[in-house]
Amino acid sequence: MNRKRILISVCLFVCLANCVYSQGLPTAKHPEDVGFSSERLDRITKLFQADVDKGAIPGAIILVARDGKLAYFHAIGFQDREKHIPMKNDAIFRIASMTKPITSVAIMMLAEEGKIDLLAPVSQYIPEFKDLKVGVEKTDPNTGNPTLSLEDVKRPMTVQDLLRHTSGLVYGPFGNTLVHQAYQQADLFNNSQTLAEFITKLSKLPLAHQPGTAWEYGMSIDVLSRIVEIVSGMPFDLFVEERIAKPLAMRDTAFYLTAVQAPRLAELQVDPATGKRPGGAPQDALTKEKMKWFSGGGGLLSTAPDYAQFCQMLLNKGELDGARLLSPKTIALMDSDQLSPGIPRIGGYEDLNPSQELAQGFGLGFAVRTQIGPNPLPGSVGDFFWAGIYGTYFWIDPQEKLFAVMMVQMPFAQSGYYRRTLREFVYSALH
Repeated sequence: MNRKRILISVCLFVCLANCVYSQGLPTAKHPEDVGFSSERLDRITKLFQADVDKGAIPGAIILVARDGKLAYFHAIGFQDREKHIPMKNDAIFRIASMTKPITSVAIMMLAEEGKIDLLAPVSQYIPEFKDLKVGVEKTDPNTGNPTLSLEDVKRPMTVQDLLRHTSGLVYGPFGNTLVHQAYQQADLFNNSQTLAEFITKLSKLPLAHQPGTAWEYGMSIDVLSRIVEIVSGMPFDLFVEERIAKPLAMRDTAFYLTAVQAPRLAELQVDPATGKRPGGAPQDALTKEKMKWFSGGGGLLSTAPDYAQFCQMLLNKGELDGARLLSPKTIALMDSDQLSPGIPRIGGYEDLNPSQELAQGFGLGFAVRTQIGPNPLPGSVGDFFWAGIYGTYFWIDPQEKLFAVMMVQMPFAQSGYYRRTLREFVYSALH
């Protein structure tokens, strides 16, 4: 009898464990049940498989959901082409700048708790930012060479500026001005530094613009991750784990891999011209012991099912499976355009550019579509999106109650075609 009870208990434990692990979005019995054409969604598989077969990409995981159900979820090609490891649905990807929306959610959670004021100067939380200067290039009349003149800020940089990339902080590799060169030389992407050490370096560099006067993509979100640490009293990796990943059942989303997770890491394929895997951004460390810098701007690893949980939470206006991270009004604020109509937008990238020419703006953590035309891509007013430098991409369309996640590892310059074609395929498959 005791043996029988033990066996029953073990079976129940295994069943419960499997149920917990398998929690996530349910799968529609047929794509047609949520308004898609199966035949047209199959175009996604054909495109990505064809490009895997001809060696253009190593592999991909594509996930499309509508009305809270998965309509399409396929792993295609190789997780690691050189090792002949097939792609699996639970492969882990470097999501790079798709970290930024998660960091933005962390900030807004603390704002809802009254711990962060979005209009407060950043120096209120990080005193090292009190005496920032703006770098202005001028031509030396004697030599004709450019020189950098430092000017006082006309108004303080705010937390809102960080969220919408109007802070004046930039990415060094994304420009060739004297300010960009100074960022390049400052060793800002060092995985052995802490966020506090990173802030000390950054605070000594000039801004490229007066705060609030221009949109330029840069290191703003990494500053936000340090604010989260200061305000919450928790290391940023722990805050993401405890306050976001666990409530949303994002079990494989973290800044480093465990030994058990490491074999699931998807890799860029070797470039035949160089015999090496492409670069483009600092490689993420794979163990806790090897890294200290928890980059809120680009350090996370995740899976397609995990990021789907995050997207569904945003689509549900801040809640998923009884876990409410944000209120509907906060989500509405985040996915609205936060840029003034005449503000310059510098260094935008193809379909991700928050430009008036594309009828796109930028909210608090991601780009936002403001009207149907003159954008050449299908979508809806109010859909919001972002991508990562290793090729990952997502967008959320509240009007159609859908979202899509593309997990790939490829050079960023190659990824635009796949982003845009995926949009075409998804919207053309709607009934």
